[in-house]
Amino acid sequence: METRKVQVTGGSTFTVSLPKDWATDNGVSGGSVVEFHPEDDALLLTPRRDEEKVEGTLDISGLEERDLMRAVVTMYVSGFDIITLESSRVTAAQRRTIRDAVQSLVGLEVIGETSERVRLQDLLDSSELSLHNAITRMRLVAVTMLQDAVAALVENDADLATDVIQRDDDVDRLWSMVSRVFRSVLRDPAAAADVGLDRETCFDYHSSARQLERVADHATKIATHAQELDEVPADAATGLENLHVAAEEVIETAMDALLEDDSEEATRMANDARRQIEDIDPQAREVDALIRDLDPQQAQLLGLVVDSLTRAADYGGNIAETALQKAAPRP
Repeated sequence: METRKVQVTGGSTFTVSLPKDWATDNGVSGGSVVEFHPEDDALLLTPRRDEEKVEGTLDISGLEERDLMRAVVTMYVSGFDIITLESSRVTAAQRRTIRDAVQSLVGLEVIGETSERVRLQDLLDSSELSLHNAITRMRLVAVTMLQDAVAALVENDADLATDVIQRDDDVDRLWSMVSRVFRSVLRDPAAAADVGLDRETCFDYHSSARQLERVADHATKIATHAQELDEVPADAATGLENLHVAAEEVIETAMDALLEDDSEEATRMANDARRQIEDIDPQAREVDALIRDLDPQQAQLLGLVVDSLTRAADYGGNIAETALQKAAPRP
């Protein structure tokens, strides 16, 4: 850390010198323009940079399927605007995986291909991105997936179960976009101005989006189990539906708290969500008792469903904790 004394020039202008090493490392010299970004009682200073696309190159030799998919997603989330994937020869299988990856990411498009490389570019304007809208959409899809997964299970509806599993891609797509925006805000204070949120709120939204992504994952697990099960006994079905309602209430109340601007109301709702969690474990034990004497395979799969619903409620509790932090006074 270095300190500088503020000087007054011209009777009304405050000036302060910049550390030479920092200025040299960042290309700042006489006549350079720097940017100031106010954040509450802090002031962040950055060099003004030209609006250039950030490019990254990745050697994909030997990468296939999931490893290649994950590599593309990682480059996207890391914040590269243009991604060049190179190999001595890009195989047809790799091209198919790359296209699948592109379709799973918001704003990413293929802009060029040769036998040795594929170039991708993020065409989405950062000023058009809204973390608030993204997390609101994730909430809607994840909660609806959970509803439909339980409905598919108790109604023995294989088509609905398949639809739930397919919708998980929508949540994953939004989660990757939220992660990309969040990392850009951490790197560049100007990005926070573009999305219209301070960095602490971006962190709260990112943390909560992760919980919603996990809720969607457990909805997918329930839908998968629904495809493997036949008819569920009526008393067990009723118990599962009641447990689902309780879990969904935790998630919805917690999300209401997170998105509430009034701090007192947000705190009240977040505490309500935390109290609602107390009813989850007793209900889960009741359902476990109902399925204990069923066929062993059926009992095992329904036990996994109970576990997924319990975990979904816990993720809602995590969102409630984040909402409490967001509503708390800032030092």
